[in-house]
Amino acid sequence: MDSESLLLSLELAAGSGQGLSPERRAALLTSLQLVKRDYRYDRVLFWGRILGIVADYYIAQGLSEDQLAPRKTLYSLNCMEWSLLPPATEEMAAQMAVVKGRFMGDPSHEYEHTEFQKMPAEGEKTFEDDVVIDKAVAVIPRGALFKTPFGPVHVNRTFEGLSLSEARKLSSYFHFRDPVGLKNKTLLEKADLDPSLDFLDSLEHDIPKGSWSVQMERGNSLVVLRSLLWPGLTFFHTPRTRNHGYIYVGTGEKNMDLPFML
Repeated sequence: MDSESLLLSLELAAGSGQGLSPERRAALLTSLQLVKRDYRYDRVLFWGRILGIVADYYIAQGLSEDQLAPRKTLYSLNCMEWSLLPPATEEMAAQMAVVKGRFMGDPSHEYEHTEFQKMPAEGEKTFEDDVVIDKAVAVIPRGALFKTPFGPVHVNRTFEGLSLSEARKLSSYFHFRDPVGLKNKTLLEKADLDPSLDFLDSLEHDIPKGSWSVQMERGNSLVVLRSLLWPGLTFFHTPRTRNHGYIYVGTGEKNMDLPFML
């Protein structure tokens, strides 16, 4: 959720139990504005909170003018002091792939594991195939961003929200990341797409089918999407307005049993 509309966004997401105390809200409102100024970001998003055993991590992201450019990630333990996380390397991803269980909530904690040598079988997924949580849960409504003919992606200042009928459709929501599935579409399948708006992957194509819940709340004045694959992710949008955003509050663990629950 955008730091510029943080209080309203937190209020809209509060129905999913994703609220914060007044003290935390006040601290976030001030500190994220300072992060935006000091790091000279175009936008700062409050990403959410990862629940740890000892303490929780509050996560924010800094965006440049090109909204799909690599984002900078920051974390805080108190919503006031923020530290910049270095970009994850392949070596770091490989090390994290063998760590199981909850986050401790202590940045200095060293995780231990017993390593077993095992060659992946043919067709077996390796850590490179795993979808990181941010790429799986960051969501925007269709039209909130637009792609220029020269490539960069910007915030669509003319976006006034989805209509009520469109807001009910899962196809009206996109993954806020570089497209993956869209590249595999044929020219015929792309013929009906608007290249300035339909340049991202739609949630309706996510696997497994049924991994998103779409609900209308507050007398059909608010649409809420919840991820069943990543419990704790809530996206909200007020139809016919610019108000939209997402927040994750959870342990960072994927619901591996979902295919058997659907």
